Amino acid sequence: MKAQQLPPVQPEVSFESTLKSNDTEEKIDIYFYRPIGYRIALLCAKLGITPNAVTIISIFFGVGAGILFYFPQLWLNVIGMLLLVFANSLDSADGQLARITNNKSRLGRILDGFAGDFWFASIHIALCLRLMDAGWPAWIWVLGIGAGISHVFQSAMADYYRNIHLYFIKGVSGSELDNSADLQKEYDLNKANTNFFLNFVARGYMGYTRLQENCSPKLQQLLALMKSKFGMKIPDPELQAFNAQNKPLMRLTNIIQFNTRVIFLFLWLFIDQTWLYFVFDLLVLNTILIYMVRRQEKISGNFYQRLSAIA
Repeated sequence: MKAQQLPPVQPEVSFESTLKSNDTEEKIDIYFYRPIGYRIALLCAKLGITPNAVTIISIFFGVGAGILFYFPQLWLNVIGMLLLVFANSLDSADGQLARITNNKSRLGRILDGFAGDFWFASIHIALCLRLMDAGWPAWIWVLGIGAGISHVFQSAMADYYRNIHLYFIKGVSGSELDNSADLQKEYDLNKANTNFFLNFVARGYMGYTRLQENCSPKLQQLLALMKSKFGMKIPDPELQAFNAQNKPLMRLTNIIQFNTRVIFLFLWLFIDQTWLYFVFDLLVLNTILIYMVRRQEKISGNFYQRLSAIA
């Protein structure tokens, strides 16, 4: 999981080449965050700043945003909103910088995933403390912690389904798809020669990957069949049919990740009804999550049957 030395940026690298896929990109990202991230990435490449350093910087801005959401003064909340927007721009920039400089690493992917968890842990804690200061009883922590756990599941499954889709349309080079069995083998092989921090991170990432796999049993059956029968390269007609059915789910992965939840968070902050953020997360976003998982499992089950019938 060692990060490579940052190679120089190539002058011909275009904005489009830094995007993952139009299927998995949200319009707010394409027209707002990605252009900002692209410019940040180009600057960082010239300065020799690594993608992992950009990710770590984003954590400080995101956590700072959460701290400012604790205060009831709207002007402080607005500053927090701007910090959170900038943190997400940095989150976009780290991936774009990795693609520009070809400096991709599993550690970078892990840090990128943990960054959002740090942001929203800070936000949830700040909102709970704010509500208690406003007279809410201690049980508000039940809503806050419940919404936090929900956020972990929502982000994990949205990230997993995106990488499944990217794998099917771009292959290994265009996806960051991992499985827990391979990660365990790699961990067992390298743990004696790796420091405590990296081993700790690797164990956390294995747990994260197992969570994704445990929530998608029929998809795991499909992937196992593809690997044993086709070497993960299924026939084009079946591949195109799978992608066509899977593509609409990408819109749902966008909804339950950053942009939609943050738009509503900002709305609740403007009207000083921050408790609604927890309710929105628990009821609305979890409903979308459950539908998304059930729909993906149905698609995977159908294609498992189709591929099993191919001689």
